[in-house]
Amino acid sequence: MSRRPRSALWLPIFDELADPLVVARLAAEAEEAGWDGCFVWDQVCWRPPVRQVADPWIVLSAIATSTERLRLGPMVCSPPRRRPAKLARETATLDRLSGGRLTLGVGIGDDRFAGELSRTGEQLDDRRRGRMLDESLSILAAAWSGEPVRHRGEHYTVDDITFLPRPVQRPGVPVWAAGFPGNVRPIRRAARLDGFFPVNLVHPDQLAEVAGTLAELRQGETSGFDLAVSLPLGTDPEPYVRAGATWWLPEFDPGVRLDVVRGVLRDGPA
Repeated sequence: MSRRPRSALWLPIFDELADPLVVARLAAEAEEAGWDGCFVWDQVCWRPPVRQVADPWIVLSAIATSTERLRLGPMVCSPPRRRPAKLARETATLDRLSGGRLTLGVGIGDDRFAGELSRTGEQLDDRRRGRMLDESLSILAAAWSGEPVRHRGEHYTVDDITFLPRPVQRPGVPVWAAGFPGNVRPIRRAARLDGFFPVNLVHPDQLAEVAGTLAELRQGETSGFDLAVSLPLGTDPEPYVRAGATWWLPEFDPGVRLDVVRGVLRDGPA
């Protein structure tokens, strides 16, 4: 019999969910109902009919102060459109605020859904954003160590800055990389990190293949490594758990109504 996966709300913080107080109350209710985590989208804008968009870091701070046990984090953040020194401060501070409960989801970002990269002058080349992401992750790992960071790379400079206080979690905040199952680069990136968040899964066999590839890349060392899956409402997570999933996130459409989220929340975790 397969083990129970951990379960998390995965909230697009738009419209009715763009109020941090509303999301903080949802997170508290989720904790009481036995959920294990609450993750939020990280978007600057979204396409109509969505009109209201919240900042993920402020919302996550509200979640951190209204809960005691839930894992929390942006799912996913795009470091190529953020300065790594600023992100280092934000993540360490939030990890301390939450008592060591932050998980950082990362990806290269995508311009297809809301045009937020092109409309804000960000880098549009996927390969270049991939290099920016890897360089950012290197800076974050160095910053979380508490040692002086001396970095001069292709995209970023950090000249002899010590980032204290450190995160509660050691050696640093767990990082999950997101990516499409058929794209090998995100999977290779994830193998160096703490988890993988495959997007647009349509069948558990896809996840089983990803799990096998990750096991090879990690030379069989999968202890403490997470595979998180987002699934449409009503999908049985059990086949995905058998394929290797350790986390289950029910999917909500952008602009989802608050009562729909509450209904899923009250149905309980997997």
